[in-house]
Amino acid sequence: MMEFEEVIEKRYSVRRFQDKPVEREKLKKILEIVNSAPSAGNLQSYFVFIVKNEEKRKEIARACFNQYFIQEAPLVLVFCADLNRASAYGKRGEELYSLQDATIAATFAMLAAVDLGLGSVWIGAFDEKEIAEILDLPSHLRPVAVLPIGYPAERPGERKRRKIEDICREV
Repeated sequence: MMEFEEVIEKRYSVRRFQDKPVEREKLKKILEIVNSAPSAGNLQSYFVFIVKNEEKRKEIARACFNQYFIQEAPLVLVFCADLNRASAYGKRGEELYSLQDATIAATFAMLAAVDLGLGSVWIGAFDEKEIAEILDLPSHLRPVAVLPIGYPAERPGERKRRKIEDICREV
């Protein structure tokens, strides 16, 4: 297991994957870490679809505005906000807290993947209605993030980051 800072340092967006399945134990570990993610009122107002089926991955890639590298990943996790679970907090829970819960859970999955020697990329560009149809989502589940996961077949160059002074202000 890596130290936290090492996980953060090693995380990068992967858009090319090796033709190698993700082991069941690694998927289980990712899901355990997702399950430990913080959430509003501990309601865990999210649901995760685990997509291994090749045809479904192709359909998801098309629904993500033809980002066909997604289908190359042996595993795709689709994180959905569960509006019903967040309804305990009224409209704000449904419209905001459930989205936050789902994105926190997806972030935990992304970092867990890195720790396990895997790679991923956050996909937020997709047609919600198409994803909902592909996964046969009930109306209370809203797709928020698509996370293809697998063994990286690339290592991109160094990423430029903004200066700390440019991203925050003390008040």
